[in-house]
Amino acid sequence: MQPHDDDFLHLVTDRLAGLPTVDAVALGGSRAGGTHRPDSDWDFAIYYRGQFAPDSLRALGWPGEVSELGGWGGGVFNGGGWLEVDGRRVDVHYRDLDDVEHHLAEAQEGRFHIERLLVHLAGIPSYIVVAELAGNRVLHGTLPRPDYPEKLKEAARGRWWSEAELTLGYARSAYAERGLLTETVGAVGTATCMAAHAVLAGRGEWVTNEKRLVDRAGLRGIDGVLSGREPLAMVEQATALLQSAVASGGEGARM
Repeated sequence: MQPHDDDFLHLVTDRLAGLPTVDAVALGGSRAGGTHRPDSDWDFAIYYRGQFAPDSLRALGWPGEVSELGGWGGGVFNGGGWLEVDGRRVDVHYRDLDDVEHHLAEAQEGRFHIERLLVHLAGIPSYIVVAELAGNRVLHGTLPRPDYPEKLKEAARGRWWSEAELTLGYARSAYAERGLLTETVGAVGTATCMAAHAVLAGRGEWVTNEKRLVDRAGLRGIDGVLSGREPLAMVEQATALLQSAVASGGEGARM
């Protein structure tokens, strides 16, 4: 029999908080935002200071996979564990506090970079770890709770829309004008996620993943653009829709 959610939360928090060098533990994802389903997994972040030893997480004895530091490709996603605890799926993300504080300071000055990550169409901004601070539920220790920096609104909106425009331009010249439908659809989908990032940055809304990105930005109308049209017409209509969305903060893109 599975423990009650609150009991389960206390159990996992206590075990993670007791790991060497861990200063704070937070709950993220749909569980933190209250949008979870009964079968949703549990996303935890452990914030450590100095060097964290993945063997200490393995030593808890929970079944699953625990990566080394940098085992998920390095960069913002520097590793973690995919585990099962009392019959529930649990993800644990490593968060180096020195690295997080660096990205927080950069975001406050409007600086960030974009990392390409498997299964993410547009990639992820380095300020995703700052977005986590803003939206995660702190279970142990203390963490900053940053507002969306004004400088980042302007910088991120411009950077993401620039990438969307370049992607749309390439979709037109390299794919659509040659009648390559699959490549055109893929490029337009990628550009849509980039434009959605631009819309939400302009609004000062944090983004931690792409799962609801298009809907939050009011760009679901892109589905109609991608249905039953010739490649070149598709790119032209997608460009008009996305350009309007970024200019209006998403309000002009609903169809």
